[in-house]
Amino acid sequence: MVQTAEKIGSDEHAAAMADYIRRGEAAAMALGNRGPIRLDENGDLAADILEAYWRTGFYVFEGVIGEAELAELRAEFDDVLSRAPVEPEAEVDAEGRPAFSLQFERPAYRFTKPLSDPVGGTTKNNGRHPVAMISPEAAEGAPEWTVHMLDGNLHLMDSALRLYGHPGLLKVAEAIAGEDFVPYNEVVFIKEPGLGPSVAWHQDGTTHWDAEDWNAGAHGYNSMAQLHDCTAGNCVWVLPGSHRMGKVDIRALETEDGSDRLVGAVPMVCRAGDVVVLNRQMVHGSFANSSPDRRVTLNAGFFPRERVMNVTTRRLTGAVETYDAERIEGRSRIIQLAIDARRKAFPDETPYRYRPLAGQEEALRWNETNRQAILRNYNLSDMFI
Repeated sequence: MVQTAEKIGSDEHAAAMADYIRRGEAAAMALGNRGPIRLDENGDLAADILEAYWRTGFYVFEGVIGEAELAELRAEFDDVLSRAPVEPEAEVDAEGRPAFSLQFERPAYRFTKPLSDPVGGTTKNNGRHPVAMISPEAAEGAPEWTVHMLDGNLHLMDSALRLYGHPGLLKVAEAIAGEDFVPYNEVVFIKEPGLGPSVAWHQDGTTHWDAEDWNAGAHGYNSMAQLHDCTAGNCVWVLPGSHRMGKVDIRALETEDGSDRLVGAVPMVCRAGDVVVLNRQMVHGSFANSSPDRRVTLNAGFFPRERVMNVTTRRLTGAVETYDAERIEGRSRIIQLAIDARRKAFPDETPYRYRPLAGQEEALRWNETNRQAILRNYNLSDMFI
């Protein structure tokens, strides 16, 4: 059974993870679910890739982001991070400038205590994280707070908007969630070395577990673009195949020595520029980053439209909302905007054609007018199921 949180030193935590990491890496590499994006003769995602995704619950697409684009993403991310408030609720950054987030209605920066578990064993996130993780003690001199998440990638970073319109990644979305796929939300997960918090074991999704037509894709998937190498010490770990098991009793899962290390879990190790797709029903989590390696993950989620249409759900704020056709189309406009932004930056690529908004391309061009009318504060319309 998963134990409750305890405090140990960061060096002790890293040592305890060492053998678990070695075995987990070997198991991950044996799954046969990694490689470049490949399309078949009909322009569809290769069948063997889909088989591996549905068999294991995730796939590592290698080399998706080229070096030049990766450099742009890193530079823009570092600039946005440098303009964070000096602490929660502050209005200035470390240089005394107005914090970047003040221009948006929803706070862009989320803070937590170094190496902590901010959600495990609490009712946060609709209670999806039932058991707390081990929280190592941060090293002497560590800051009081660390930024562990950015909310609203696409209006924070133009480079993130362009990546969102990547034709290969949108083809993956079509293959997994159908050609009328719809967006979830977009955040950046940040795990600074020696500071990054854990994310307690959980399954995403809250609405469809008891549905008569429940299946392995009922709650959609996440796409995770990596700006730095993901090591077993800082990446997301998953329990392969758990997306097919329905709602899992996480408290009852077997662990090593009563720790937070789930038996059978593997790390989603990958290189900078790789993009991992992860079924949202997988049991997954990440350990406090006591490693020396930084992780920055641009996360975007997609749902099958049929799983969102006319669904009533409770948002993380507590508000209850029903997603009708107008609401879904309004949030989906960001996809077409991103496609056009990428078309302008990568003219040699063939843009993806998003069928639900066919005929609206001219109205959804990437320009300053639509930046203000469609992109700005777009994340107030995020959809959660």
